[in-house]
Amino acid sequence: MSDVLKELGRILEARKAADPATSYVASLHHKGLNKILEKVGEEATETIIAAKDHPNGDDKEAVIKETADLWFHSLVMLSHLSLGPEDVLEELRRRFDISGLAEKAARTQSK
Repeated sequence: MSDVLKELGRILEARKAADPATSYVASLHHKGLNKILEKVGEEATETIIAAKDHPNGDDKEAVIKETADLWFHSLVMLSHLSLGPEDVLEELRRRFDISGLAEKAARTQSK
């Protein structure tokens, strides 16, 4: 599964340098981080609404599509910040043997 994220990360990185008139990804990069963050926020809201409107999973397609949009725009954000999906995947791997409660408490203490 992470191969899909890695491949998408590679494609997004390559499209950063494309013509903004012909590439959606390039147009987002051209508009800057604030526009990219706006899209991430918009997609996060749409994902929440899709899940809330269908808490029993009776419209899984809407939740899946909105989540895909959220992930896509999050990956564009990472690319803009010179990060990639592998950075997030590595952080998730690091957390495998850590209790979620312990990990959250450690983050709170380090702030």
